[in-house]
Parts: sequence; structure tokens; C-alpha cells
Amino acid sequence: MLRYTRPAVLLHWLIALLIIGAFTMGLVMTDIPGITPTKLKYYSWHKWAGVTILALAALRLLWRLTHRAPPYPTSMPQWQQSSAHHLHSLLYVLMFAVPLSGYFYTLSAGVPVVYFGLFQLPLLIEPNAELKPVLKQLHYWLNMGLAGAVCLHIAAALKHVFIDRDGLFKRMLP
Repeated sequence: MLRYTRPAVLLHWLIALLIIGAFTMGLVMTDIPGITPTKLKYYSWHKWAGVTILALAALRLLWRLTHRAPPYPTSMPQWQQSSAHHLHSLLYVLMFAVPLSGYFYTLSAGVPVVYFGLFQLPLLIEPNAELKPVLKQLHYWLNMGLAGAVCLHIAAALKHVFIDRDGLFKRMLP
């Protein structure tokens, strides 16, 4: 069976780990009451992870556009191939939409994003008290959508490992 390229595999697992970490950090930091040094540190880490995910997702998309994915096994039903294609497309959209919504939410709150304390990202919008709660909710619901899509992706991968036993999962292993 044909495999994904090494850069595609590396980007897949790196982005996956960062998404899980950023999501977990988001849940933890929003449960900390008040404004504490720990909470502010977690917010910075969360933003840095989001910016990194966005950059790696752009790299991954460029790689994917120039390197075809291996074909699905002929034994895989057409509806599963179509479902996999649509789920992957949704994951790509969300890998961009989640960090961008967080970025614009942060800017609407009047807080600049300083990547790893080294440089400030551009201020693309002015602080906006009316837009801030809308972007906060958008970021939350996009995250919930991403969490659901990731869970569905993992469930499908596990189905291929334990039920179908078709070797499909091995295409993405390092």
C-alpha cells in the first residue's frame, strides 16, 4: 500500500499534537478564575500554539496541493471515500478558521499577539467591544467543531485498524 510522504506525515502528527495541546490549554485557562500570572502565561502559550498551527497548516496545505495523497484501497466503499474526503476538507478549513478566529478575537479585545515574545503580529482590526463577544463565541464553536471532527477522524482511523484491518492507518504512521 502506498504511504504519505515523510513531510506530510510529520506535519500531520505535529499539527495533531499542537491542536490537542492548544485545545486542552484553552479548556484549562478558561477555567482559571480571575486574572492570574498562570492564566496569562497559558493564554500566551495558547496563542503561540494557534499561530504555529496556522503556519504549519499553511505549509501542509501547500505540500498537499503539490503532492497527491495515496489513493484509497479499491476495497473501500465509495461512500467512505467521499466521507473521508469531506472530513479532511473540513479539518483543513478548521485548521485555518480556529486560529484566525482566535487571532481576531484577541485583536477585538485590544490585545496584541506577540509570537514567543519576539515579534508582534499585525493589528488587522481595531479593538471592537461589539465584535469581541461575537468572535469569542465563533472561536468557541469552531473549536467545538474541530474537536468533533478530530474525534470522528480518530474513530475512522481506529475502525480501519481494528475492524477493517485494511492497512489504511499505516499510510500515516512515521
